[in-house]
Amino acid sequence: MSAEAPTPHPETPPPRSRVVKSNRSQIILFSILTLILTAVTVWGGRVWLRNSETLVFAVGEANGPEARFAARLAALLKNNSSRLRLKIVPNGDNTKALAQFDRKEANLAILRTDAKIPARARALAILEHDVVLVLTPGGRKIKSVADLKKKKIAVLADGENSVAFVRTVLELSDNADAASRVQMAPPNTTFDKLFASGFGAVIAIAHASKMMKDKSYEQYAKHGGFTLNAIDAAKALARKYPALSEETVATGMLSSSPAVPDDDVDTIGLEWLLVAQSRLSTTTAGDLARIIYENKAELALDDGFASKIEPAETDKDAFIIAHQGAAEYINDDTKSFMDRYSDVMYLGAAALSVIGSIFAGIYTKVTRVAPEKAGELATAILDIGERMEYAKTLDALDELQDELEGILRGAVIGLRDGTISSDGLDTFKLGYEFVRDEISMRRDHLKRHPPSQDDNVVAVKTAQSA
Repeated sequence: MSAEAPTPHPETPPPRSRVVKSNRSQIILFSILTLILTAVTVWGGRVWLRNSETLVFAVGEANGPEARFAARLAALLKNNSSRLRLKIVPNGDNTKALAQFDRKEANLAILRTDAKIPARARALAILEHDVVLVLTPGGRKIKSVADLKKKKIAVLADGENSVAFVRTVLELSDNADAASRVQMAPPNTTFDKLFASGFGAVIAIAHASKMMKDKSYEQYAKHGGFTLNAIDAAKALARKYPALSEETVATGMLSSSPAVPDDDVDTIGLEWLLVAQSRLSTTTAGDLARIIYENKAELALDDGFASKIEPAETDKDAFIIAHQGAAEYINDDTKSFMDRYSDVMYLGAAALSVIGSIFAGIYTKVTRVAPEKAGELATAILDIGERMEYAKTLDALDELQDELEGILRGAVIGLRDGTISSDGLDTFKLGYEFVRDEISMRRDHLKRHPPSQDDNVVAVKTAQSA
């Protein structure tokens, strides 16, 4: 007995899946991360350049001229949107303030040049001059310092340190009767009372700006009269004592009517300096000096202190050396931004180049999808060729033709937008032309030999039982 049954065709293998790769999302992510990195870099540079710096300012009494000047300077820095800020620390007196400065617990201080000068003090500006006035009653003149030593002297000043200063200048410190010869005048004592009590001379030491506003000199000149004596050895004393400065009392400075003095008078004086620690950066000192010199009017106190701020002495043989930052500004040697930061900028550019390359490599490895090589598409084309032998009809062959054309269209688009590279393009073309020709030949064959029903039948022999 025999029977015929349809033989199933071998199953057509499914087409191999191919993941279409795209860089669009990775490019967007790369751009966002780059913008973020750039913003962080710019912000960090701005913070680095404009980062605020707080300077400790040691002053004497809370209501003294030093403290009031410091308060004016702090307000000025704030109003000018400076990166610098001040922390004002009051002390009992200026001596304690300088001790705090000497212990490196303060960045800034104000001192008079007869004080004990801290070794690390560097001058930023001359704030005020203290002028020494040698006054005698009526028409009595003192011809020389030697004559002044013989007098009983009353000192009109703000503190006992001025008495010690006078004794030092007159070389009376080691004298047995120095304490009785030079005495501190009681507060608010007038010249006539001092002269009446037996003092042969009065030495007044006060801020030059304050003396110009003090009307008591003019009133006393009108009623009792006094003589302002020149210090003939002013130049010699200034050379002998570096803390001293040569000063001139201009005509009519103390009284305009009558004119006192009636001619310029040479004398000696002391300077009030704003000083900074030598370790303070050149940039910070220069910025501080610039703000002070460019805003003098706003720093002057109501009583005249710091009304005529002057540049610090920049000579190397100055009594207190000027801070390098202040000296550069005073001498107009301040470096420009490019001069100051050129080395840093060059190093920064090199560092950013290296960092950029590293980040680009990270982005490439982690986030970026590499373009697919054109040669890799040949695998999909050959897969179509393998499945072509299973195409028994023209319709099945048309499907393969459409799939092949789809691969070609995708390759052209990919080459245009960068998702497919030109690597292996010759291989792709060779594979495409080969499979295309095979499909054409297969189509011609099917047209000449259309499939028949017999192709689907096989003879099957079976055993028959008797």
